[in-house]
Amino acid sequence: MINAEWVDNYPGFPEGISGLELGELIHKQTEQYGLETLFTEVTGLQLQGNGKVVRTLKGDLTARVVIAANGSTRYKLDVPGEEKFTGKGVSYCATCDAPFFKEKKVVVVGGGNAAVSEAIHLAKFADMVTVIHRRRQLRANPDLQEKAMAKPNIKFLWDTVVDEIKGKDFVNSVKLHNVKTDKKSELETSGVFISIGLKPSTGYLNNLLPLDDTGHIITNDKMETEIPGIFAVGDIRSNSVRQIVAATGDGATAAIYARKFLTRQD
Repeated sequence: MINAEWVDNYPGFPEGISGLELGELIHKQTEQYGLETLFTEVTGLQLQGNGKVVRTLKGDLTARVVIAANGSTRYKLDVPGEEKFTGKGVSYCATCDAPFFKEKKVVVVGGGNAAVSEAIHLAKFADMVTVIHRRRQLRANPDLQEKAMAKPNIKFLWDTVVDEIKGKDFVNSVKLHNVKTDKKSELETSGVFISIGLKPSTGYLNNLLPLDDTGHIITNDKMETEIPGIFAVGDIRSNSVRQIVAATGDGATAAIYARKFLTRQD
């Protein structure tokens, strides 16, 4: 799955492209070869004889080969107000929701590539974007940092964490805590964009496959898991570099060896 962030380093797009648009283009291309798509949530994966059963909210699918490409999901802050105001000022996707905050003040929580990309995109709409980071230095790539710091309507709050998200019907402020000075404060804001990292979307596996110590699926260089006929690609697999271009390469590798697996089974 390709997320909605802006992508600057995918071959063939010298001006960059949104992750959402890139995903739509890839999907459109695959449809030319007969791809069938079911938009639903996967809730489980089980073995059944020589086959596999993929359980979804729209029914079960049986297959001889499964390629897991579920990607990652955002970590949450787990602070008061986050769940209450999700969709009411709290967001995990600037590309999706930035237009709702035109000429308003917003905050971005995080300091990695995703967080800084979110801030840069939000700066096109919001009057002021405040990046809140628990450390003194960003973890984002230098080129992204340079872009963000060049924006006059992006500022940074260092050594700071969010203790609470407040509001009535919608978000109107965040309570902050400086981890160095222990000083507490409150900042007015209409939006809180949370981007503090990703975790692999492996919950549906129910211990079917071995995971590494960070929860990613263990594969070999053919993208094979320990169960024949189950492959894993992209962010969900162990040692992924978390780059779209690498994930597409993983997918191609898995498809080649999946075909060989099917040929051996025939």
